[in-house]
Amino acid sequence: MKYSFSKIFKNLALTSCLVAGLSTSSLAVEVDKVHFLIPGGAGGGWDGTARGVGEALKKSNLVKETSFENMSGGGGGKAIAYIIETAKKQKDTLLVNSTPIVIRSLQGVFPQSFRDLTLVSTVVADYGVLVVNKDSKYNTWADVKAAFDQNPRKVKIAGGSSRGSMDHLVAAQIFKAAGADPKSVRYIPYDAGGKALAGLLTGEVDVLSTGLGEVLEKHLKGELKIIGITSDESIEGIPSFKSMGTDAFFANWRGFFGEPNMSKEKALAYAQIIEKMYTTEEWEIVRKRNGWTNLYKPTNTFHNFLEEQEKVIGSLMKEMGFL
Repeated sequence: MKYSFSKIFKNLALTSCLVAGLSTSSLAVEVDKVHFLIPGGAGGGWDGTARGVGEALKKSNLVKETSFENMSGGGGGKAIAYIIETAKKQKDTLLVNSTPIVIRSLQGVFPQSFRDLTLVSTVVADYGVLVVNKDSKYNTWADVKAAFDQNPRKVKIAGGSSRGSMDHLVAAQIFKAAGADPKSVRYIPYDAGGKALAGLLTGEVDVLSTGLGEVLEKHLKGELKIIGITSDESIEGIPSFKSMGTDAFFANWRGFFGEPNMSKEKALAYAQIIEKMYTTEEWEIVRKRNGWTNLYKPTNTFHNFLEEQEKVIGSLMKEMGFL
């Protein structure tokens, strides 16, 4: 499992991701405002990505107006169906999504796939982490692994998405890399990352599987403890699972989609705005605050990237028994 994820996501530095030929010197279509459609609740990774990008775009004067709309439901399917059904009315809307659009489409959680939308661009990659409450009896990955080895049913692991989804797969991948049975992971699903985090803080669950960006600020403030990250090396003092003897790697992309009938020119204009955003101080503040890695794959490159990911993740899900 680790090899397949690594094949797609390793070496995500911006310098290797910028695509030549997309000049931002002039835009065929002017972009003045963006309405971000967010398929989950407040506090989750989609919400943070949309609001972070919106913040950088507006503060850097790349767009004049930004607005945000949270539309939870159906594992993200409600918002996808909405932007498709109202395509003729949409003018300035970008739907934020990530790896789950591939996973949930494969599962049949919703009938649509990325092929039913206009692909604009990926924007960031976010590493996976396992998190515990600041007062947890578990202080290290070794503590969690020891408890899991003794009785996996007593270690409740939360995620902001359904069984067989990304948060579940990442947790299972980590335990598999540590030599445990990934099917033994007791996964507790929540609807959105904010609710999963609340479950951790109230003691409903023992461990949270999520993205670094969703919990980094709280970790740095001492409000919770990140016990490991699925990067190659430690980040912000957080030990990588590799450094602790567990060879697990994963990074989740996040990006933007338009309605099905969005013109190629407008999709390219949005992609160019994102490329320009990377050069601003305002974006660097947002990126560092969230612990994100820049990942820029616009339009057709984005489409090819998702087709490859669909093949790899489909194989992984069959191995895990989710397909």
